[in-house]
Amino acid sequence: MILHGYFRSSAAWRIRIVLGLKGIEARQVSHHLRKGEQRSESYLKLNPQGLVPALETDDGAVLTQSLAIIEYLDAVKPQPLMVPADPVRAAQVRAFALAIACEIHPLQNLSILKKVSALAGDDNAGPKWAGEVIAGGLAALEVMAAREPGPFCFGDAPTLADVCLVPQLGNARRFGVDVYAYPRLLAAEAACLALDAFANAAPDRQPDAE
Repeated sequence: MILHGYFRSSAAWRIRIVLGLKGIEARQVSHHLRKGEQRSESYLKLNPQGLVPALETDDGAVLTQSLAIIEYLDAVKPQPLMVPADPVRAAQVRAFALAIACEIHPLQNLSILKKVSALAGDDNAGPKWAGEVIAGGLAALEVMAAREPGPFCFGDAPTLADVCLVPQLGNARRFGVDVYAYPRLLAAEAACLALDAFANAAPDRQPDAE
């Protein structure tokens, strides 16, 4: 397999975590987002959206969108499952993950931040707004996670919820969010980072880290 990503991309970060948890080897190819390498002609042939990650499978398929890639990885190597088999727990885990992937994460993307800053005429406007969005989203996730037993977001094993949470907390810190306001989320993060798969997937441990 080949994973196309960027060390700081939280979506690619999710895939690195899951690959590690499942013990799947993948060669990494970096596309520098700030230099626009994801919009090169060659990469757009792989992913017309010009986004990372993209996963080239061993049989030549190209998969995009991190949650869809994780669903594929769960199908081809079920253990450990990222989404529980129980339908209620599966829906709860997906809801938590989607709150991050669909409600928080898109609004902190570089293209959005640049647009917000341009409209405001202030280079700091985009990051400031993103921090506010992230803080509001994490507050809701704190309540959701507090209902569940630990040490992870949903019990005694990491799930898709944790896979999305850890990169999002990393982004929260980059945007100056006071993450200490979310003790239940930090407890889940600590449980995750005690595992090699999470620790080794961190941006500062990637070959393209800056």
